[in-house]
Amino acid sequence: MLAAIRSAAVLGIDACQITVEVDVAAGLPAWMMVGLPAGSVKEARERVMSALKNSGFEMPPRRVTVNLAPADLPKSGTAYDLPIALGVLVATGQLRAHAVATLTAIGELGLDGSIRPVRGVLSVARATSRGQPGGLLVVPVANVAEAQLVGDARVVAWPTLAGLVDALRAGGLAPLDGAALAATASDADGGDDLADVVGQRAAKRALEIAAAGDHALLLQGPPGAGKTMLARRLPGILPPLTEAEALEVIAIHSVAGLLTPERLASPRRPFRAPHHTTSVAGLIGGGGHPRPGEVSLAHGGVLFFDELLETPRYVLDALRQPMEDRCVTIARAAQAVSFPARFTLVGATNPCPCGRAGEPGDGCRCSAADIERYRGRLSGPLIDRIDLHVTVGRVRVEDLGRDATDATDAAGGPGTARRPSRGSQARGEHSADVRARVVAARERQRERYASLPGLVTNGAVPARWLERHGQVDPAARALLLGAAERLRLSARGYHRVLRVARTIADLDGDPSVGDSAMAEALRYRPIEPSHVRSPVVPEAGGAT
Repeated sequence: MLAAIRSAAVLGIDACQITVEVDVAAGLPAWMMVGLPAGSVKEARERVMSALKNSGFEMPPRRVTVNLAPADLPKSGTAYDLPIALGVLVATGQLRAHAVATLTAIGELGLDGSIRPVRGVLSVARATSRGQPGGLLVVPVANVAEAQLVGDARVVAWPTLAGLVDALRAGGLAPLDGAALAATASDADGGDDLADVVGQRAAKRALEIAAAGDHALLLQGPPGAGKTMLARRLPGILPPLTEAEALEVIAIHSVAGLLTPERLASPRRPFRAPHHTTSVAGLIGGGGHPRPGEVSLAHGGVLFFDELLETPRYVLDALRQPMEDRCVTIARAAQAVSFPARFTLVGATNPCPCGRAGEPGDGCRCSAADIERYRGRLSGPLIDRIDLHVTVGRVRVEDLGRDATDATDAAGGPGTARRPSRGSQARGEHSADVRARVVAARERQRERYASLPGLVTNGAVPARWLERHGQVDPAARALLLGAAERLRLSARGYHRVLRVARTIADLDGDPSVGDSAMAEALRYRPIEPSHVRSPVVPEAGGAT
């Protein structure tokens, strides 16, 4: 007898329908599985047979053939255990075919017949609601909250195979009540506060610009200056996740097997800080059956590299394509999988191997060749893609003991509406105050780019569009052209300065980019970049 049960395969953060066909025929007892199954799928034989026997079902000595269609799509994971078991029960006459006609089932089986959680349930729920409206999705009990984030998904769950089959025989399956996605919160709520950072007005200002326009940031300074402390406070000044962004973040972490109950209950912007020994596969993603890497796990949030120059150059250069395309495509012989990778890059590095270059006194013992070799670990093309370069100086010891709340009171206190002067960000300003300005600037960008699908920030806007519609004053453009010649900016660097200037104007509420915003944006470019051999000043509307 032949049975067919719907299931799903996760590809990237999307899912596609899989049909599990089970044929039980007379002949010598055997078990054959086809349809490009991976090792974890082939092992379903032992799990399914033990689960069926220990749940009180019969397993007659027959020839069992399982086909996972479409047969040319690689299958991996343990989510096919449950549909295979249901197919065996239908094929052996222990369950009627009409009872499972509208079901899509996923779940791993324990040897005792328990139904265990699997990865990628949110992606499966989204695909099922689109491809099979009105159908029921059977998931493990531990995955119910994740599946219910898809509002129109009709979700059912049972803790054991025996209980599920009893309900199917009785015709009593009914979808559970849906649960809306909880309101997202900022990491500043109860987390790290920017007011904890003493001094560093310029770095705080750069942090605000990076958050408002989604610009990459490089912090350079001696050890203990507060670079890591600043970076960890960036998520707290970013706008809260929208519902669509939260679903994407949850889907990525679910596929990676890193979804926690805390992230599911209150999605926050990710903060990923990979160690400098991370491999290219760990950073970008990969594997025989591709999994998301750090750039995708940081999607919607911050990717922070502490001790950036300790990371091998070839690993850092792998960041170049995700920073431009904001997605990662991992190609294998059998398939190509794409993961989103829209993140804000923050790097922190010392000025030299010992970290004391540029400090008063005779602290640095590094030779000029050592410093040049150390800084050369960051390639020119990657430097060109970093919009904001900021020097973080050492904080004076006497400033550490002062009460930071004095500066907050002088600035008007938390929540006070005011227009900050350029380079303000006085010590003691709370993350909530900075986040309010960032949210306002992001709203101006959203309105400006309403006609450009998928674009919401200045950091991602096409250069040609910004040249034509960015409302750059003639004086500001002349300043940029002159500085591009002196600083020997590349075409990419030219347009990145323009994007930063547009963000500064948005933070200040200016409809056009003035010369003061352009001058501030130019201060964040590295001086005398040795990686550019000749000046390139593009014409208006040139490519990035």
